[in-house]
Amino acid sequence: MTGDGSEQQEVKNLSEQAYDLLRNDILTAELFPTDKLQVDVLSDRYGIGSVPLREALNRLSSEGLVERRSHRGFFVTAISMAKLEELVKTRVWVETLALRESMQHVDDAWEEALVLSCHRLVRTHRRLPEEHGRELSEEWERRHKEFHTLLLSRCQSELLLNFCTTLMDQAVRYRNLSMNTNPSRARREGGAAEHQAILDAVLERDPDLAISLLTEHYNMTLETLRDVIPDDRDEADGRAVKSGT
Repeated sequence: MTGDGSEQQEVKNLSEQAYDLLRNDILTAELFPTDKLQVDVLSDRYGIGSVPLREALNRLSSEGLVERRSHRGFFVTAISMAKLEELVKTRVWVETLALRESMQHVDDAWEEALVLSCHRLVRTHRRLPEEHGRELSEEWERRHKEFHTLLLSRCQSELLLNFCTTLMDQAVRYRNLSMNTNPSRARREGGAAEHQAILDAVLERDPDLAISLLTEHYNMTLETLRDVIPDDRDEADGRAVKSGT
């Protein structure tokens, strides 16, 4: 019985490790949308057996980062402009609600944490080299998520906050794909000013302005990705014109 329990714990630990590695590679665009995720190839890549990898793939499938196709295996979930627009629209809906609720529970400790978080994020912006190193990019992502999560952290709804962070992770994949294929230091430096403006509105206790700036921040990011993310609707419209429909 003890041996069985140890084996189950080992598989669970390896499954968590596989999940973390796969998730990170998908979010950082090391694994591209529509890439086939062959278990034997992944096993060689990560040095983890097939059983923990399948568990991790199924878990990522439930989160929408991996797609399981009948009789064809696992694939990195495809992206599109339509999906990104839906993602941004939903983020605006839920995060503005969470931010307004969070700002109703302001205290000095929260404000100080926000100031420090924004300062760290801005410093990371400045330190990014012309050639974007993976280590610094991952640090920027950590700082970025920390700041945005902290903004919403006083909403007093764990369910709402968890949903918001899930959507944040979905957005990371689009942003990193953009940075891997079309690096833009200007956009990240511009984002620093946007983050500072949001922080200033929060410190001024002006929820309407903070919400407006957060919405503008996400929409600006959306617009910068239009030249990078494929828009299947354009292709569909072109096919319809050619067919005369």
